[in-house]
Amino acid sequence: MAKGSIEKRGRNTWRLTVDLGLRADNTRNRPRKTITIEDEALLKTTKRLSDYLDNELAKFKIEVEAGAYIAPEKTRFSDFIKVWHEKYANDPNNLSITTLNVYDNIIESRLIPAFGNDRIDQISTLKIISFFHEMEKPGMRKPPNSKRPLSEKQKAKLLEPLDASTLAIFHRVLKNIFSRAVEWKMIKENPMEGVKKPVAKNTKEKLIKQRDNPQYYDEVEAQEVVDALYKETRKWRLLVLGSMMGGFRRGELIGLEWPEVFFKNNVIRVENNIPFTVKGEPVEKEPKSKASYRDVDMPDWYMEELSLYEKEWQEEKDFLEDKWLGGDRKYVFHNGTGKPYYFQHPSRWWKRFCKRHGIRYIKFHGLRHSSGTLLLEDEEEANFDSILIVIQRRLGHARLSTTSDTYVHVTKKVKTRIAGKLNKFNPSESRK
Repeated sequence: MAKGSIEKRGRNTWRLTVDLGLRADNTRNRPRKTITIEDEALLKTTKRLSDYLDNELAKFKIEVEAGAYIAPEKTRFSDFIKVWHEKYANDPNNLSITTLNVYDNIIESRLIPAFGNDRIDQISTLKIISFFHEMEKPGMRKPPNSKRPLSEKQKAKLLEPLDASTLAIFHRVLKNIFSRAVEWKMIKENPMEGVKKPVAKNTKEKLIKQRDNPQYYDEVEAQEVVDALYKETRKWRLLVLGSMMGGFRRGELIGLEWPEVFFKNNVIRVENNIPFTVKGEPVEKEPKSKASYRDVDMPDWYMEELSLYEKEWQEEKDFLEDKWLGGDRKYVFHNGTGKPYYFQHPSRWWKRFCKRHGIRYIKFHGLRHSSGTLLLEDEEEANFDSILIVIQRRLGHARLSTTSDTYVHVTKKVKTRIAGKLNKFNPSESRK
């Protein structure tokens, strides 16, 4: 049984010590922990104070003997990251696999170089602020992980400052890490409390860019996309239209299997999601939120063509025989061998498609936004609220506010129609 002791260090501070005996190198193993009592009433008592300290020592002994205590004065930031992974980050209930992958990339490339050798209890707010000031400077971007020579466009991009959205993720990761350090009593205060979340400084430029290149298609542009898609293979046509007409996320389409396609009711069910690929293997996870589990009604013509594609799919599987690598899985949009596409492949194909057909490029995710836009385009303003609820459920948004914010642009036709209602106030007309 480990022995413990209590030593008064200041007016309201005590040091707890647990003696675990000798280490392998013959040195004493004595974990210590300092506690501070802010309760003035407790400080003026004798027995209550003694009982409180004895109780704290007992809890400390249990923590030490269980191997759960880590002395902050000996813990570097890089060491704490290992604890953070073990006790928090690796649990999918805390962070999804995709989120953890993003966090880990930031930790390895940015945070370890900046804070790795610092003691967790000595990283100050000022040091973190200095880190963000450094990150805001031009030239802080990392070159792409590619063996190919950089293009002139890529070289120019590397000289630009990091986006505020990227810096905001750095902020989120640091806040998460230090919040756990406070929660586990490794540090008393979170140094991130005084660090403001980075915000875009060129908001006007971004708004102009969004106005000039909105990330959705209106009805005319959507028809151009459809016409061009009929010059491509059926598989890619249905995959792209699945996003633009059904509002499916990229990962939902990659993870879609035939048992979730119901031809009788013209419904496609979302029960799977492949948002990421690690070392060539797809990472399967649940849909983004509870609301993302949904049945989506699809147009007759889409389901009819999907039925034709299913026959082609089966013929291809039979033809491949032992070269089929999908096993018992039935991914609708597979990579040619029965396995799911690499998670970024549809986006890359889409970019080449737009260039090939001279179509205004928007991100693949913009096709999903186009779905809601097309549903709203010919609606009267009075019907917007009810239609937005339908779109929310169709797209799997957890909150209606997300749907409302996404489609605040309405569309050009609706704006023109609304503005047209004011024509009755034309002064020249009223004087006739």
